[in-house]
Amino acid sequence: MKSLKKVAFAIAFAAIISTTFQCASPKAVTTQFEQQIPFNLKPVSFQEWYAGIKVGATGINVFLPVTNVNQNVTIDSIYFRNLKGKLEKKDGKYVAVLENISKGYTFRKSERPDSYPFTLLDYECVISYIENGITKYHKITQLNEVAGTYYENGPPSLYLKAATAGMATLDDDEDDDND
Repeated sequence: MKSLKKVAFAIAFAAIISTTFQCASPKAVTTQFEQQIPFNLKPVSFQEWYAGIKVGATGINVFLPVTNVNQNVTIDSIYFRNLKGKLEKKDGKYVAVLENISKGYTFRKSERPDSYPFTLLDYECVISYIENGITKYHKITQLNEVAGTYYENGPPSLYLKAATAGMATLDDDEDDDND
């Protein structure tokens, strides 16, 4: 009888402890967004693009006009509509080409992957930048949409990393005429 009381006491004690200390579930990572950023940011715009049927791709071009970037800052990536892309400096502004994960002929917002770090509205984005070796995030709550564009053979080479640096100009033609 004594051992039955001990077992009952152990079960009751375990039940009380288990209700007091719940299992820890993984908590969502909360990111602190920087309000003061070490550069000037003008209004951000984006443009949806559609590729031809043979290519069958869609995506978004994001244009980030940034000025007065501190020397210890590197503008890195953008998170927008469940897509992530590297920001590259072109023609005085940062540009990202976000190719839609699911192929198709019309643009549809991608499903949010489990590993995607932010929950954003359709006109919000997050830019990441590295300041003194520390990655920081800034949330932009309003982007301007410009008219979409259609690329019959896929996005133009201007947006591809493998594009050549040289371009033909009228100056080259003029030089040939003078010879």
